Amino acid sequence: MSTFVAGILSSSNATNVDNDRNFQGGHPDSVYSKRVRAGKRRTYFFDVRRTKGDDFYLTLTESTKRLNDDGYERHKIFLYKEDFNRFVEGLEEAVNYIKTELMPNYDYDEFTRRHEEYEAEDFNRDNRRDNPPPPPRERDFEARRTAPLPPARKSTDEDDDMSW
Repeated sequence: MSTFVAGILSSSNATNVDNDRNFQGGHPDSVYSKRVRAGKRRTYFFDVRRTKGDDFYLTLTESTKRLNDDGYERHKIFLYKEDFNRFVEGLEEAVNYIKTELMPNYDYDEFTRRHEEYEAEDFNRDNRRDNPPPPPRERDFEARRTAPLPPARKSTDEDDDMSW
């Protein structure tokens, strides 16, 4: 397997799933799933599925959120084992052609950096929502209620001067 595809499949948001009917949000024959977020509106899914004959194939899905917020548009490719090597070779060749011949000066890592920043913001936002600060304890209220007041300021003649 190429380093290009191995890099996609080895990322931390891949999931091994049990082949049971209770698999939440996925196909019951899925044995492995990898999600690749590509910005705010587009996500790619790499799903390994089992056939009835205990064989495996790969489903590549592009899911794009519609602009009018009316669901998602999905495009799928089914990739079978006899085509894996040729598909990966063709994909790598096309990507490398763009990177070396058509756009050699382009910073392709820019999107990785932006994506990592976006993921960190998402994590922080989710973490704040899922773990709000604990409510103040009763004894904190009691301590404030019973705390002595600061000493009153002594008035002077200057305080009585109200000529503005």
